[in-house]
Parts: sequence; structure tokens; C-alpha cells
Amino acid sequence: MLQVARLAPKLLGDASDLCTQFIQRHQHPEGGFLDRAGDRDLYYTVFGTEALIALRADVPSGALAAYLSSFGDGEGLDFVHLTCLARCWAALPAPYRSQTPRDALLARLAPFRTADGGYDAAPDAERGTIYGCFLALGAYQDLGGELPELERVLACVRSLEADDGGFANQADMPLGLTPPTAAAVTLLRHLGSPAAPRTAEWLLSRCHPEGGFYATPLAPMPDLLSTATALHALAGMQVPLDTIKEPCLDFLDTLWSSQGAFYGTWADDELDCEYTYYALLSLGHLSL
Repeated sequence: MLQVARLAPKLLGDASDLCTQFIQRHQHPEGGFLDRAGDRDLYYTVFGTEALIALRADVPSGALAAYLSSFGDGEGLDFVHLTCLARCWAALPAPYRSQTPRDALLARLAPFRTADGGYDAAPDAERGTIYGCFLALGAYQDLGGELPELERVLACVRSLEADDGGFANQADMPLGLTPPTAAAVTLLRHLGSPAAPRTAEWLLSRCHPEGGFYATPLAPMPDLLSTATALHALAGMQVPLDTIKEPCLDFLDTLWSSQGAFYGTWADDELDCEYTYYALLSLGHLSL
């Protein structure tokens, strides 16, 4: 994802500097990045850090490493923030990355394994979710570990296919959701069992005629998260994006702010590092 996001400046052009300045304004002077409330948060730090890397700007590695070190071995963190801690350490240059408490973080992932072989944000859950499996695979990759019992993870993901051909985070759902479907496509590809062609058709059918992707067939408008993840999944399936490229670029243009960032939807009135990163990922795919 980051490799593709690094192509975004090709389309941003001179606006890349504005975008970089926006991300830099959300840096905390003692390391980390700010959420929408103005507080430091590991989740937003992932997006702030990777946005700077995508924009080929300097990452404040020393301050970031100090911030990450304040979490120690991740004790007390929930699953999402635990995986974010792993992702942030992996984004740092080698001299800092060597400080990663690798073994301890890997051990802390174990309680989030579910009875069916997947992963969930709640410890000791019975059923895994696509979101949980996606974060777990990313964390193991970031920490240089091997995700155990891949076949059971694969079975968990497959069990979450919805009746309409998409994927949902819960089993036996009539309708799929775009972000889980995109995550499932990416997971299945990494696990060596690609999704069926009908999944690509399902994703393409979520595209708004004027650009952007809906999260669900019932959503009132497209959003940037669904757009970025759908484009990434379709590209991973080697589906040509020619027919939706210009409408999606128009959609991104409607979300652009002169402050150097992107809104998440037409109804959004706040800017943050997360959705700006999703815009960079989208632009990267649309630049190819």
C-alpha cells in the first residue's frame, strides 16, 4: 500500500507541498501525530508517518521512536493500537527499528486468536473478523514473524463471504461491505488463495457513477476509505481501472481542501491524517 501511495505526488504536483505541510502541522513536538480531537494517538500516528513517507518528506524518527518507546512492550494496549505500535516501529529506519520489542509484541497478539482460527479485536472471541485477520497479518509481517496456522485464518476469511458475493465482518450476512471485502481480497491474495472473479465484479458495482465507492449498497454517498481500499483490492486482482479512473479523480477533487488535505466524504467537515493518507493511496493507484 505504501509503495503505491508514494506515486501520489505524480498527480498532486505542486499541491504535494501543501499536503506535506498539513501532515507536519499534525505532528506532536514530542513525537506522534494528532487525532481529530488534537490528542496524540498511535492509530493516527500510523497514517501521519506513512503519509510523510508517501510524500517523500522527512519523518521525525528520533521523536517518533521516543513516543513509541513510551508504550514499552505494548502492555495495556487494545488490539488495534497494539498492531499500530508494530506498524509504526516498522516504518522507522533500521537504527531505530532495532529497538522494537518484537518478541513481546508477538506474544501479545496471541490472546486475540479466535476459536475458529481467525483474529478479533476482542480477546478470546469465538469468531474472527476480516478486520482482525487483516491487522494480525500486517502486525506479523511488520514484526518479521510468521502468522501461525494460515489455513485456519484462510478458512475464517472464507467463512465471512456474504450472500451477495461481498464480505462482511460477521458471518451469515446478506450484504457485504466494501472495506471488509477489499481487506478480504488482499488477505486471500497474501495467503495464496485469490478471491473469485465475482468479488471483483461486486467491488466494481459499488462505484458511484460520478466516482468514488460506496461502503454498502445502502450508503447515501461514496467515501474515501471505501474508495482507497476498493482501488487497492481491484489493482491487486489486476482489474483495469481505466473506465473508473477519471470519475474517481473527479471525486477526489471534490474532497480536496486548500488546507492541503482531503475530507472523508461530501458530508465531512473535519480534516485528518487518516483520510488524507487514503487519498494518497487512491491517487497512487489512479496515477498508473
